[in-house]
Amino acid sequence: MPKSPPLPIIKIVGISAGGKSTLVKALRAHGYDARPVSQEHSNVPDLWRQFDKPQWLFYLDVSLEGQRGRRPDVSWSAKWRQTEEIRLRHARSHADLIINTTAMEPDAVANLALLFLRDKRVGHAQEALPLLAATGSARKE
Repeated sequence: MPKSPPLPIIKIVGISAGGKSTLVKALRAHGYDARPVSQEHSNVPDLWRQFDKPQWLFYLDVSLEGQRGRRPDVSWSAKWRQTEEIRLRHARSHADLIINTTAMEPDAVANLALLFLRDKRVGHAQEALPLLAATGSARKE
């Protein structure tokens, strides 16, 4: 039996508490090879395209108020958020899809991403892909 071609890699980057791990989990449940990148913690501008170059890049944004609402246990500051925006500038400029998740429920974010992927006819497995280890603050959940 011939081996299937590898699935297109979808990398998810964005501001802390934007929903990266949650979206990766949802996309993998639908058979997409989605992977989170903690670009916001790195001074390497193109970290997102290292270690398996993605065919698709999604950027998740969230306001400072949204961050604080999702993670009240973390002391978010406007200065730190600005640092993350600077670190993410390169990725954002190359993103195929940008979603501001501030006022969105996780299911709505996933549905928007899935609509985009279906519209672009991005290949995916017929079954769910294994979950990946969470990154950033999502590791504590």
